[in-house]
Amino acid sequence: MVLGFALVLVAGLIAAGCGGDDDDDNGADAGEPQLITEGTLTVGTDAPFPPFEIGRPPDITGYDIEVMNAVAEDLDLTTEYQDTSFDTIFRDVAQGRFDIVAAASTITPGRERTVDFSDPYYEAQQALVVTEDNNEIASVDDLGGATVGAQDATTGETYANDETDASEVRGFPEGPDAIAAVRSGQVDAAIIDQPVAVDAEEQQGGIKIVEEIQTDELYGFAMAQDNDGLREDVNNALQDLKDDGTIADLYEKYFKTEPPESVLEGTTEPQ
Repeated sequence: MVLGFALVLVAGLIAAGCGGDDDDDNGADAGEPQLITEGTLTVGTDAPFPPFEIGRPPDITGYDIEVMNAVAEDLDLTTEYQDTSFDTIFRDVAQGRFDIVAAASTITPGRERTVDFSDPYYEAQQALVVTEDNNEIASVDDLGGATVGAQDATTGETYANDETDASEVRGFPEGPDAIAAVRSGQVDAAIIDQPVAVDAEEQQGGIKIVEEIQTDELYGFAMAQDNDGLREDVNNALQDLKDDGTIADLYEKYFKTEPPESVLEGTTEPQ
């Protein structure tokens, strides 16, 4: 889920337009992490968004949540999750409401004007979803004159606006709302993160994926730009999880596949 469709790709990602002290020897002098509550990682999220966020705090799980919990465990911290709207979540973390954001968030230069991101922990594509009995829309080329749903402030919404001939792009507060709108006939189709579409197709039915849209987006955890110590600690923890196979295990659990090189080798640190 992202504002803007400018994608940050593969290994050696370079943070564009970030604030903070990124020129301090790759974070060697980052200092101590700044936490709202000592010993606790306060995490902003936008739920539900299965399989990344399943349920709502405090009863929440999913790929993002398990990765974040493992990061916190590596850092000897506990986690506290707070649910908020996706279209304000980056402003919220930048202003100190959370320590970090775990919300299926693509790393983009536009976002990096407001927050800093961890190294990537997931690579995502988009998907075009229609009802099971829709035989008229088979690809994004068939969206001329159609009403297309998407979650507010996401890559799917931007793609629908910029890359299709849809007559209307209708935003919804939550990702599942956009899919529900397809089922109910409020919209002709929806564009949403591919794993979310797969989960909806398998768990609830009534819709089908007619096209996977290759966008190669990389998800990262967002933090305030002046919290270099936390970013460095989170990146070190993520590297531990990549090295010890935790990320691979969670990829297999949630996506039945192996993590790509862009996730295992990618970085947002300046080179």
